Amino acid sequence: MKADAVLGSRVVLRYKLPPGYPRPLTDMIGELVSLSPAVVVRSPDGRVVQVAPDQVVALKTVGPRPVLTREIRSLEFAAADGWPGTEQTWVNGWLARYGDGFTRRANAATALGPADRIGDLHSGDTLDRLRAWYAERGQPLTLLLPDRLATPPAGWEVSDEVQVMAADIANLTLPDGESMVRVDDAPDERWLSLYHYHGDALPASAAEVLGAVREGRVGFGSLGGPAEALAVTRAAVTEAPDGRHWVGLSAVEVAADHRRRGLGMLICAEMIRWGRDLGATHTYVQVVADNAPALALYESLGMVEHHRYRYATAPA
Repeated sequence: MKADAVLGSRVVLRYKLPPGYPRPLTDMIGELVSLSPAVVVRSPDGRVVQVAPDQVVALKTVGPRPVLTREIRSLEFAAADGWPGTEQTWVNGWLARYGDGFTRRANAATALGPADRIGDLHSGDTLDRLRAWYAERGQPLTLLLPDRLATPPAGWEVSDEVQVMAADIANLTLPDGESMVRVDDAPDERWLSLYHYHGDALPASAAEVLGAVREGRVGFGSLGGPAEALAVTRAAVTEAPDGRHWVGLSAVEVAADHRRRGLGMLICAEMIRWGRDLGATHTYVQVVADNAPALALYESLGMVEHHRYRYATAPA
């Protein structure tokens, strides 16, 4: 058998069926798990096929499977539970989150309800109700718009494109043995002293927003000595509507004097392992689309682009 496909790639496998079947050959598309001693391919629904090499007729790499709209909605739902702000409400299928102004994600509305129940922003009272809810909290209305889930009202400014990267944890190579990363249920002063949001010092409400999670588990990882953290990150484990359990990474920062030494990759891998041990089967991270160093870090971990989202704000 000659095969150019590499493990972990998406392939089409054509193989011979035993005598007695109505047709001599069949095909399967899925992830290549093994080439020896048998060719093993796992389908998207988890079904595994093992074929002896002498029964393989063809094994070819194919492009990545398109991400379905329902998968985008499902992942965004899990991510919203992992970063919910301090207050939430539903308005005609839109999930509105409020976090005292700290981070756009925690202070934006997203169309996460069933597709046939999403309130139209171009007509009806959905836009007025969302504006009123945020105005009561002293915030302007900001929309978080994932690919294919909603479009902005005419004339609104769209900005800050974010790339959502994801992976099946089973495909990642994670550390073994005792972890060097300390994981706490809440951010302590050591953790907070290293993390800076967009380079700025954290507001007083940051700890409450960082520590919030809906129907899940949050952990704050730190790497370093008892007096000083060299690297920190946050991880949240939540369940998506399709039953997948996700661990989402956020707030990744390495001390300036210790960058480019692999600490960022190490702490992210350890927090994915922490999430896996709590039942997570998949992982994601949200990265500003023009942050090339961060994108390279997560690609090296094995993550690929799942979808993108943008923010929309009303004209002044």
